[in-house]
Amino acid sequence: MKYMLLMQFSGQTDEVPPIDTWAAEDVRANIQFMNDTNKKLVDAGEFVDAQGLAAPDQARIVRAGEGGAAVVTDGPFPETKEFLVGYWIVDCDGPERAVDLAAHVSAAPGPGGRPLNMPIELRQVMSIDSSEEL
Repeated sequence: MKYMLLMQFSGQTDEVPPIDTWAAEDVRANIQFMNDTNKKLVDAGEFVDAQGLAAPDQARIVRAGEGGAAVVTDGPFPETKEFLVGYWIVDCDGPERAVDLAAHVSAAPGPGGRPLNMPIELRQVMSIDSSEEL
């Protein structure tokens, strides 16, 4: 079963300061943790994809306008409290394993090496059985 682990961050909390304010060694430790996690997932045959995302101030909302032309709205929006900073897609045996992986990622090291305990949204990737006709 495939699952998406969505790494959320809240700019509205004092619990974890923005990463651009962390000491260089703390940033390196966090990145090393992510690289090690990815390698473990690859070695276990569970890794499908993982990506970090640009900051919310680079986000754009695109909608179809008149005649299908793109209507683009800039961000960020002041009412946004949480934003997506990255994701993993894993292919594992079931929901229990996906929960274990999400808990592991949640404990990534932050400032001073303390676990971030950030919220990880876990969602199953839905698929249509290829043998079924639409």
